Amino acid sequence: MQKGTKRNLFVAATYAAVLLLGILLGQNYVDEQGSKPGNSLVPIGLSNNTWKIQQLLDLVADSYVDSVNVDSVQNGAINHIISHLDPYSSYLVPNESQRQTEILEGTFEGIGMEYFNLNDTLMIVSLINGGPADKAGFRVGDKLLKIGNQTVAGINISRERVEKLIRGRRGTSLHIHVKRDFEELAAPIKVVRDQVTVSSLDVVYMIRPGIGYVKVRRFGINTGDEFRQAVVELRKQGATKLILDLRDNGGGYFHMAIKMASEFFSDRRLVVYTEGAHEEKQTYYSDEGGNFSTGELVVLINENTASASEIVAGAVQDWDRGTIIGRRSYGKGIVQEQYDFSDGSTVNLSIARYFTPLGRSIQKKYSPNWSNMVDFNNMYEGLWALDTLYAHGKTFKTLGGKPVYSGGGILPDIVVPVDSNALSLFYQDLIQYSFIEQFVYTRFTKKLPAYSIDNFLQGYHLPDNEYHRFIDFVRAEGFLISDRKKNDLRRVIESDIEALVGRYYFGREAYFKVKNRSDAFVRRGLEFLEAAQL
Repeated sequence: MQKGTKRNLFVAATYAAVLLLGILLGQNYVDEQGSKPGNSLVPIGLSNNTWKIQQLLDLVADSYVDSVNVDSVQNGAINHIISHLDPYSSYLVPNESQRQTEILEGTFEGIGMEYFNLNDTLMIVSLINGGPADKAGFRVGDKLLKIGNQTVAGINISRERVEKLIRGRRGTSLHIHVKRDFEELAAPIKVVRDQVTVSSLDVVYMIRPGIGYVKVRRFGINTGDEFRQAVVELRKQGATKLILDLRDNGGGYFHMAIKMASEFFSDRRLVVYTEGAHEEKQTYYSDEGGNFSTGELVVLINENTASASEIVAGAVQDWDRGTIIGRRSYGKGIVQEQYDFSDGSTVNLSIARYFTPLGRSIQKKYSPNWSNMVDFNNMYEGLWALDTLYAHGKTFKTLGGKPVYSGGGILPDIVVPVDSNALSLFYQDLIQYSFIEQFVYTRFTKKLPAYSIDNFLQGYHLPDNEYHRFIDFVRAEGFLISDRKKNDLRRVIESDIEALVGRYYFGREAYFKVKNRSDAFVRRGLEFLEAAQL
């Protein structure tokens, strides 16, 4: 076939996908919006020439010289169209859509274990408390030899393949052969798959007397209730001040941001409003009687704090309810609506922009070719001058007279400087190639520690000789590291190793507690809150 013919067929299929997308989205929109005035939408596919598109698809499917997967062509065309709208609209095929739903809802059907591939051996490094694997008798440190009839040790099996073997319908059973303490167990462990629930909160604890700490991973379907329960529990433990950590939280469900923000206000307050070309202005208010409506509040943000996280931070900042500490947030001020197709695929379509209570848009600029989106997030601290970051934005003032800015994310009230060591290419290579995990799971998993979690958190620090062993391990893998770089990176690497050791021995909560001991953001938040006592 000539190149021109191939191109024409693809263009025709693309037009077909556009019309098909219009029909499905239009009908879905009508179905979801019901009979509300102004919200009906005539599907764009209902034109006099629609039959041509269908006839072409039938012609290609029935008469083309080679077999053609029309569904694949349509998926590719839809992806191509969606990718040229904005950076956030997306088309997800059924398995991608299911994965997204599982992440946001915090539930999936499986057995509740996490593993690390150490030298082609799958080693369990974490179990969900009370999950199927935990109940069946698996232990952290167990090595998986066979899953069902499939050998998984020593064959460099892919993560995707392992997931297919482990995941399955609730109520079905699975037999896994395990090696424990250097010996294979006499019989495989039987585990029954079940609904596994993962909290959207990474950790909740009293970080100092009177100061609570909550780190939120994402805004899932249960985040509002989980956060409310966390605040109530911290209050019972004497928390009069709170650090809310939203770093690396990319967002999630819009309404969960409203529920979280409600915990910080005693009365009904505007939290956010939305508007779009086809969406009338919608205002969203907090509930009354928040469980942390009084008391000092610090919100930690960074360059990966986005979307729903920025809604919370923006409301706290606009109402002078708390202090934002960290680095400028990502700058995603667009709301997506999910539209479902009958085959299980979905389109996440941008339908409106959102604005903080003062009317600020935090959306960073992007061009029609949005891959060239203006992004200051990777620039160093010398570029934090307001006239550089907000040259195209607008200045607002809170009721307390504090200046705040629109355009390009949430600017913190207190900036935490960039750690150049954490951004170094060598450190990024250590992360990419999982050298820290390999070292920890090789060196520190031979036997359980002889101390309690409290003693570990208070007193454990990596011995000097272990850090030198790690450097030797990295060099043995062919990576060159100078003595100067070795000294510069010592603090950040030791912190990572200590936290990973804590997680292996004592669970996920220990990981964050150890990391927070030397975290610059957390330290600045604590300094601010403790100074407020004076």
